[in-house]
Amino acid sequence: MPNPAVGEVILVHGLWYGPWTLRKLDRDLQQHGFPCRHFRYSATAASLAHHAADLGAFAQRSGVTRQHFVGHSLGGLVTLRMLADFDEIAPGRVLLLGSPLRGSIVARKIHRVPGSRKLLGQVQNVLEEGYAVLPGERETAMIAGSRGPGLGWFTGGLGSPGDGTVALAETKVQGLKDRLVLPVSHSGMLFSKEVTRQSIAFLETGSFRR
Repeated sequence: MPNPAVGEVILVHGLWYGPWTLRKLDRDLQQHGFPCRHFRYSATAASLAHHAADLGAFAQRSGVTRQHFVGHSLGGLVTLRMLADFDEIAPGRVLLLGSPLRGSIVARKIHRVPGSRKLLGQVQNVLEEGYAVLPGERETAMIAGSRGPGLGWFTGGLGSPGDGTVALAETKVQGLKDRLVLPVSHSGMLFSKEVTRQSIAFLETGSFRR
């Protein structure tokens, strides 16, 4: 159980990923004084609203007075929906890693792939349309990637610069406190030292380091 005076970081993995993909970030955050908890969910098995409700219940179980969230890809959308639905979450910052806030062209193109309904499940609509309701009372930032390849390779490409899975334009909306583009892929950002360094900087100060 984290120290209530220090707070914690809740890590939310993305589609087809799991908590293991965030272990490096977890380890580095804890070394810098941020206790972490991982929210685990079966992304394709339920709707965004369902995952958000589960995340809200998970967040409220700790009783901390300060609570940050780091969400990768779909995990960022789950986090934003949760914060829109739950009022009694401890204050803190939100860091999004490659989340398609404006919807994903790859998700829209994946209809061409056999078995696409099983690939995206009940989150297909939100991945196609995006979710860009930012919590006004929280500083929210985005780290986006500019290097492929990724899932977009299987669907004919992104049509614009991006991390191989999510286009840069899909990660940019009005209201973000800060946004940083790094030369990493959608999956590679989870193992990047610079992404970790910038994540720590934002959680500590509310801004990335230039």
